[in-house]
Amino acid sequence: MGGLIDAEVNGSDVLSALRLSQQAPAILGHGPALNTHSGSSKASRDTAEEYGRIEQLFLACLQTGDDKSAQVCLDRLSHRFGPSNERVMGLRGLYQEAIAKDQAALEKCLAEYETILSENPVNVPIMKRRVALLRSLQRPSDAISALIQLLDAIPTDAEAWGELADLYQSQGLGSQAIFSLEEALLIAPNSWNIHARLGELLYVCSSASSEGDPARLAGKSVQHFCRSIELCDDYLRGFYGLVLATSRMLDQKYAPESPSDPAVPSRKTIQQLQTFALGRLEHIVQSRSVDDQHWASSRSELIAAKELLNRFASPK
Repeated sequence: MGGLIDAEVNGSDVLSALRLSQQAPAILGHGPALNTHSGSSKASRDTAEEYGRIEQLFLACLQTGDDKSAQVCLDRLSHRFGPSNERVMGLRGLYQEAIAKDQAALEKCLAEYETILSENPVNVPIMKRRVALLRSLQRPSDAISALIQLLDAIPTDAEAWGELADLYQSQGLGSQAIFSLEEALLIAPNSWNIHARLGELLYVCSSASSEGDPARLAGKSVQHFCRSIELCDDYLRGFYGLVLATSRMLDQKYAPESPSDPAVPSRKTIQQLQTFALGRLEHIVQSRSVDDQHWASSRSELIAAKELLNRFASPK
């Protein structure tokens, strides 16, 4: 969520952050000009780009544990935009969380967020930091409430809806999680990763009878995986999910010979989709396994895909 809500990072992200943080002495040694003439649009643009790089460096330094350089970056941003700038306040909160030594220090950060929000309830960067901190403090119910407040203020934040879906799913609230991802897709209908996430959630819920008609849920799962690979034709996760979803429909006999529900495809269609997905998945795995860059960035996904392909290759 705009760099202010924690997210899982993969190996390539860590390496990129490490490479960037190693440049901190050189970048900070040539700081942006603070007295640029306001009449020059080019100078203003260059200065904006420079401060954008300072913010990226700040995040990279925090990620790699270089708190000293991160503090220098934060001071420079605060000097330029002012300590009361909302984005600077969010970055300062992120810094305070990063250097917190114990639970008490994190609780102090949370108290500071509450104080700021009591004065300005729609300080969005601080609202996002509060959500992230509540999650890290293992307080999912409070984090859900905080996210709902955030979405009341900014209902068009697709990433926030995705975060809310994750929290609902972690609490076993499948239907609420599905609703949240459907809201995210209304905002970002061409986001293939959100379609795949919704497909995964529907796939999981199709095994829980309390969440509704399992055949219909599985069928909708297939539809969303199909949409994800339509939008991104080499999306490994989308093809992986499509193989699983079609397998469930075939194994559980959810797919009828003559469907009456548009959300539940016919058995012939499901078989064709599974064959297509297996072929594409095998091609993607083979091509990426010999590409060092792809292997480094998506090793776990490639290993899981290989295992799935081996399962289908093995005689039953």
